[in-house]
Amino acid sequence: MRAVTFNVTVPKYLLGKAFGPMTESVLWGAASGVRLVDVPEVALPGQRWLRVEVLKAGICGTDIGNLTLKASPALEPFGSFPAVLGHEIVGRVLEVGPAVRRVEVGQRVVIDPMISCTMRGWEEPCRACASGRHATCERAGEAGPLVIGGRPIRRGTIVGYHADLPGGWCERTIAHEDHVFAVPDSMDDRTAVLIEPLAIALHAVLASRPWGAGPTLVIGSGPIALSTVWALRAAGFEGGLVAQIKRGHEAVLARAFGASEVVTPGAEAREALIATGAHAYMPIVGPEVYAGGGFPLVFDCVGSAQTVAQSLRYTAPRGRVILLGNAPKLPRLDLTFLWARELRVHGHVGYGREEWRGEQAHTFEVTRDLVAGSSLPLSGMVKHVFPLEQYRDALSVARNRRARGSIKVLFDPKA
Repeated sequence: MRAVTFNVTVPKYLLGKAFGPMTESVLWGAASGVRLVDVPEVALPGQRWLRVEVLKAGICGTDIGNLTLKASPALEPFGSFPAVLGHEIVGRVLEVGPAVRRVEVGQRVVIDPMISCTMRGWEEPCRACASGRHATCERAGEAGPLVIGGRPIRRGTIVGYHADLPGGWCERTIAHEDHVFAVPDSMDDRTAVLIEPLAIALHAVLASRPWGAGPTLVIGSGPIALSTVWALRAAGFEGGLVAQIKRGHEAVLARAFGASEVVTPGAEAREALIATGAHAYMPIVGPEVYAGGGFPLVFDCVGSAQTVAQSLRYTAPRGRVILLGNAPKLPRLDLTFLWARELRVHGHVGYGREEWRGEQAHTFEVTRDLVAGSSLPLSGMVKHVFPLEQYRDALSVARNRRARGSIKVLFDPKA
């Protein structure tokens, strides 16, 4: 079957680091480790596994960060290559193992791509998986008992960066029954494929419990930031919600998803901060600082040195900063206000078991039901859809959002 694969080698890494800012050919062109190739299909490795025909698959900001070599190499021991990329997936069930009971052939499903102890073949889960937090599985760096292709399943945190478990940038993939969730016929593919990024935002929102937090700031213009605006309102947050957005078409969606105010970075964002009661001061050296007021809760959905610094400066004393932007190694980051304001910084990743309305449910289930019951134009985040053969164009559009007007870019393997 056709698949877009990625392989990491030291020479290609060095080449990409040196020349990636100048030419995309070393990132996903002929000189890169990204290829459209024919790969063999993986046999179902157990009775509770199933095969899925991919209908749509998203390009995530994490994918762009990894392929442009801007992500930290710290997580390299928790992936395996070459890998079929793509972890935002909606598909149709083609084949089920004899013990599968939750879904049937013909149903459309979305896939939780975080690899759990159950997927690895362990009978006794690690502490993280046992608590419903398999996105932080403690065995991600180990081979597992499950046998795929005649050998133990290799290390890895997430489908799409795993040598044995194909991601969604292909025609067909496999999934474990515990990681698939049926979607209603009324939900179109462009909306269903957004359940994964929406679930990331909802997981962070539910964990941060923002109900009485006061005015909240969401920093970022991409799908995760817009998903966070949606998730706050969908989960019941009724307070002031300021979205810091760069571009007009993103601002339209932020307002539609529930932002009370939309500001651009810089002067408008500063005015929103001052409106909370903050007072500005200018140190002898360095940027403006503030005291009083501030946002009790800030979601940084970018994770750059600039946005993390802004988050620390804009958060009220004893407030919270939620890191959703996959912040890598950040040089010259001033942490003064972390301790001077007694701030709390929380990182969140993935999804898992949630407490929701008195019951326990997977984040994907909560997200799916909230989306199904909403009339908001969530699929408006999808601006571009490409066939697999045009993967270089697709990645370029996803990377160059300002020039191309993109938000969420999808692959359609059937196109």
